Amino acid sequence: MSAPLSPSRAGLAWGFLGVAAFSFTVPFTRVAVESMAPLFIGSGRAVVAAVLATAALIITRQRLPRGHQWSRLAVVAGGVVIGFPLLTSFALTAASASHSAVVIALLPAATAVMAVIRGKERPPLSFWIMATVGAMVAVAFASLQGGEGIRLQWSDLLLFGAVMAAAIGYAEGGLLAREIGAWQTVSWALVLAAPLMVTLTTIAIVDQPPTGTLTQWAAFAYLGVVSMFLGFFAWYRGLAIGPMAQVSQVQLTQPVLSILWAALILHEQLTRQTIIGGTAVILCAGIAVRTRLNRVKPTRSAEDSADGPAPVEAMPTINRP
Repeated sequence: MSAPLSPSRAGLAWGFLGVAAFSFTVPFTRVAVESMAPLFIGSGRAVVAAVLATAALIITRQRLPRGHQWSRLAVVAGGVVIGFPLLTSFALTAASASHSAVVIALLPAATAVMAVIRGKERPPLSFWIMATVGAMVAVAFASLQGGEGIRLQWSDLLLFGAVMAAAIGYAEGGLLAREIGAWQTVSWALVLAAPLMVTLTTIAIVDQPPTGTLTQWAAFAYLGVVSMFLGFFAWYRGLAIGPMAQVSQVQLTQPVLSILWAALILHEQLTRQTIIGGTAVILCAGIAVRTRLNRVKPTRSAEDSADGPAPVEAMPTINRP
């Protein structure tokens, strides 16, 4: 009989499971937008996740958020339930999955920057340098990949907007998770955004009734059930077990996996520019995130409560599908 996993290995295992679930988001979105309207995909997946979140909150009898927590949940919802899914869905109608994965690789560093601003931290100069370099590399990569000279395409602007939306939502969500719990924060954000997303989904269906192959509907189902809901359970479980700083680094593997799935599932060609650009952005993001985590000391040990809320320093890299 094998020995049980240590807390460190268990946290990494759960964290990697969540990241692996998220890594299929960009390729499967690319599959779905081949026949379905991006508005339907971006909003419909949130409706599917909101139904599951509502059931989970009712079954576990979670208490309602209080006072200012609702406005902070609105920020989370605006970033990770509305902004990121819709912007990436529209962007992927034109951009390839591998190209998008490289641009989105900037998300860990962007979220760390937002967490620094929101938490009023004072990280060393090296943090700001690497975050800036990472952003410049991502912009340069996107500009050179447009195929029409050195300029950004509209899809790249949407991807950068998606990164900013998610970064703001995740930084606020990391703080709020300390008060109401990790998966509860995501679930309440889904519920709060549900009326708008149901409206957008209805508009999309009336304008263009969704049709697709079995594969495309399976991709859409994955986005709603796994990318926007179940993936967070594994990811937050890993952060709760910890060590949080170590587990949070696992998400830097997500763009690598997304690019790999784009090649295997969509048969996209891995160009030299994609490999170099992706490696550079991931390295810059990794150094920036590690610099911040080394500077910020946890307020409490993750091992104290495997199911309790995770502190903000553990939440810098929650990538939104």
